[in-house]
Amino acid sequence: MGIGGPGPWAGGPGGFGPGGFGPGGFGPGGRRRGRRGRGDVRHAVLALLAERPMHGYEMIAELEERTGGLWRPSPGSVYPTLQLLEDEGLVQAEEEEGRRRYSLTAEGERKAAEVLEAGAPWARLRDAVGGPRLALRHAAATTLAAARQVALVGDEHQQEQAVAILEEARQRLYRLLGGEAAGGTP
Repeated sequence: MGIGGPGPWAGGPGGFGPGGFGPGGFGPGGRRRGRRGRGDVRHAVLALLAERPMHGYEMIAELEERTGGLWRPSPGSVYPTLQLLEDEGLVQAEEEEGRRRYSLTAEGERKAAEVLEAGAPWARLRDAVGGPRLALRHAAATTLAAARQVALVGDEHQQEQAVAILEEARQRLYRLLGGEAAGGTP
């Protein structure tokens, strides 16, 4: 299939797009981006609300920004978590311009303080996948973007050259894993 169609180029499990980065993923425990447990969402929501009241989508955007794009929890994980926290008496919601704005209750403030004792959840995630691993992810993503541009607007000769460049890069990466220097010499 083409670069934008189904398969590993399109993302999803094992893909390089929004759902993952290769077969093993790059999150803690080998999880792919965005596939975090609800407990992490719970802690992140409590930590965010310790700073100021927010709407659900504000929280999603804040978490994506604070993790450098590593984690964007889905509305399907944030809103049920908010409902659960509300049921437990840790958060309260107020209607504001047709939207629900969440804030911590007194008990929620105590729980958020406990969560923050271990450090902000987004900082722990960044630390777990930062450094060279994050740089590699960024390099792969920007290379993929360049390959997509060649596929979309490049002529046939440019596309053939791009295939050769990517094949060479792939081979060099496997040689690197095999113990050879990236330049091809042991």
